[in-house]
Amino acid sequence: MVIGKRGKNMEEKINLKKIGQWIDGEPVYYDNGERIELSSPIDGKVFAYFQPMDLSRLDGTLDKVKVSSRKWRELSFKKRTEVLYKFRDLLRVYRTELAETIHRENGKTMEEAYAEVDKAVELTEFACSIPSVVTGRTEVVSQGIDVKEVKEAVGIVASIVPFNFPLMVPMWTIPNALVLGNAIVMKPSDSTPCTLFRIAGILKEAGLPDGCFTLLNGGKEVSEALCSHPNIDAVTFVGSTPVAKSVYRLSTYNLKRCLAMGGAKNFILVTPEVNPTTTAKEILASAFGMGGQRCMAASVVVAINGCDNVLQECVKQAKEYLFHRDIPPLIRKSAVDKITTFLQQTKGEILCDGRDWIKNDSYPKNYIGPSIVKYQRIEDIPNEEIFGPTLEWIDAENIHEALRFQQTSSFANGASIFTDYGRMANIAASEFTSGMIGINIGVPVPRDPFSFGGLKSSKFGYGDITGWSSIEFLTNTKKITTKWNSDNKVDWMS
Repeated sequence: MVIGKRGKNMEEKINLKKIGQWIDGEPVYYDNGERIELSSPIDGKVFAYFQPMDLSRLDGTLDKVKVSSRKWRELSFKKRTEVLYKFRDLLRVYRTELAETIHRENGKTMEEAYAEVDKAVELTEFACSIPSVVTGRTEVVSQGIDVKEVKEAVGIVASIVPFNFPLMVPMWTIPNALVLGNAIVMKPSDSTPCTLFRIAGILKEAGLPDGCFTLLNGGKEVSEALCSHPNIDAVTFVGSTPVAKSVYRLSTYNLKRCLAMGGAKNFILVTPEVNPTTTAKEILASAFGMGGQRCMAASVVVAINGCDNVLQECVKQAKEYLFHRDIPPLIRKSAVDKITTFLQQTKGEILCDGRDWIKNDSYPKNYIGPSIVKYQRIEDIPNEEIFGPTLEWIDAENIHEALRFQQTSSFANGASIFTDYGRMANIAASEFTSGMIGINIGVPVPRDPFSFGGLKSSKFGYGDITGWSSIEFLTNTKKITTKWNSDNKVDWMS
């Protein structure tokens, strides 16, 4: 990512894609000369650029959004859901285009990019079912007195999203918020704004009224402005734990509800009777899929009572991983540098060294191979998210020691156990301190309607960001009590 200026002739020469803001139903471009260029992690070539949001125009922009949100909220569930149904169909129509955009700006493989689009379709399908879930309820609470409970849109929801899922993570909030009657203001990563810019156009094609979806590009300043602006009613965030803390503090300081999802250090426990080949394949897919750039990637394997055959199989399979087919590039060179520094400073034994890929000059600079590091002491494993194709390994004498290793982590997104014994699985499921738990599953992400969310330093705020749980966050509950005077009135409650 490079900040700079270019003349019009140079722009036409290299045919850069221009990414604008999306305001009041149309793209908006500025002529202020400042721009941020986007280079693809795949080959390092600049392919697009955008201009940061002019914050002097933020008040006017969000005033328009406020007007639009009121009109959108007043529509029936049926009308709003019709737009989301159409949007879901268009996601399928533009599946290849969206996957290619994700592949270009994020670097993940086309297979992974297609899977991300398919997940976006699935998330939209759940949103279309929400009207049947939030029908409200009415009860007769006393003679002649009824109480009715209804859900109403919270208002304008700002969503600040990361680079690693340019489509899926935004879709954790977009369809649910819209179908519930909210307006959305998106702030994409300044590394991957292209996919959401295309989504803005697709939403308009689906019939979403102007002003109900707004896209504001930029960096930290835009995020802070949204967390502070009086027109914003709620904020969702997905990213690293330090930034999640900052977003949560700033949003709640300004009296907004906030749900900020942070980083992770996900543990996988393994018992000795499992099939080593299939278990190793599942573990490595979790650890190295998407180059390890996801908050549900396996971070640490705890082998209970000796699982050398599984470790040997993991090392064997990891060394067979191929450039780009199995391991995509990392988002930027600094991410590679972070991993090389970790490998240089580790107190563990490196059994598979991803730096071997770097020695090959034919590989672009954003690539690094898979690494496996074995430790003797849990204290030597850093309590931080590496966010790359790196798997840490440690042995434990029994399941109770293994669980203590997981419980001492300040992160609590996901945890899994691979075992053939139901008793072991039940103990782990009961004692894991993570929000999402897997039994013989490497990436224990719940499917809708169940919700996504961790615990401890992996999440700040109450509730989860997807599924049923998101409904509470994205709505206000209104209670209406009605009393009709009757001829046989006895007291004030009748």
